[in-house]
Parts: sequence; C-alpha cells; structure tokens
Amino acid sequence: MATDHIRYDVLARDALRSVLRKVLSDAAAHGLPGEHHFFITFVSKAEGVKLSPRLLAQYPEEMTIILQHQFWDLTVLEDRFEVGLSFGGIPERLVVPFSAIKSFLDPSVKFGLQFDTSDVTEVAPDNLPAAPAPSAVSVPAPATEKAEAADEPTPPSQGGAEVVRLDRFRKK
Repeated sequence: MATDHIRYDVLARDALRSVLRKVLSDAAAHGLPGEHHFFITFVSKAEGVKLSPRLLAQYPEEMTIILQHQFWDLTVLEDRFEVGLSFGGIPERLVVPFSAIKSFLDPSVKFGLQFDTSDVTEVAPDNLPAAPAPSAVSVPAPATEKAEAADEPTPPSQGGAEVVRLDRFRKK
C-alpha cells in the first residue's frame, strides 16, 4: 500500500473545521439566522478546554452544548471558540479548541459534522486549567436546568442554554 505523504485525511479534517470556524464567526458577528442552532459535542478533558470544576465533574468525558437562544460573548479565534452559557442558573465561560470537538449539528437544516478525536491529548484532572470567569456583561435571566432523567425528551427551552445527553433522544 502506498504511503500518503500529503495526508489527505488531515487536510479534509482541517477544511471541515474551517467550516465550523466560519459558521461560529458569523454567529458571533451577526447572531443566529432564522431557526439555526448548534449542538456542539467536545472532549471535556482535551488539552486547551477550560471548564469549571463543577461542569467537569458533571461531564468528565464529553459535553454537549447548545447555542440557540441564550449565549453571550461568543468569540471565535483561529484555534478555539469561547462562549458564555448558563448551567443551572450559574453563568459559565467555556473555552473549546476546535481540535477537541467531536461533532457539530445544526438540526434546523439537518447538517452535521463528525470529527475523529482519537489523536486528542487529554490533560490529567490535576493539570486542567481553570475556566475563565464569566464576563461582567449583563447576562439574560437563565432558565432552570432540566433533569437528566426525564422520561420524555424536551426541546431546548426558549429561556436558556441546556446541556443534554444525546442518549436522551434515543428510543429505549
């Protein structure tokens, strides 16, 4: 078998991550158009991810966030994005490198991307950086967090961001 010196797999992955970067940059600059909203799943302990200890304890392997109605200070850089969200009424600031993202989904148009994160370096819990403090910008009143053990899946609320496990939506 021939050796791939060009590394097409890396080029394709980076091109798809640039789609994600562009979409988030547009959302940061102009807000979300129409019914668009994003489910973003990432590796919680990946190098460069910054979460509060509370969120890391709750989501030690991976975390899914929803950017829909209530998020603030979305900042998109070359290698990561940063966003303010509310979890259980507590404002948090998350930093997520694009290399830590496992999947991106915009269910309004049935568009999704899956990323191979097998090469992601995980950081030992003792060495994880602290999450940045939430910004001093006025934060809209958050909605209460939904219980994870709900029998029926509930759509994201109009009033706030919600972290959900995708297993909630699978038929049992």
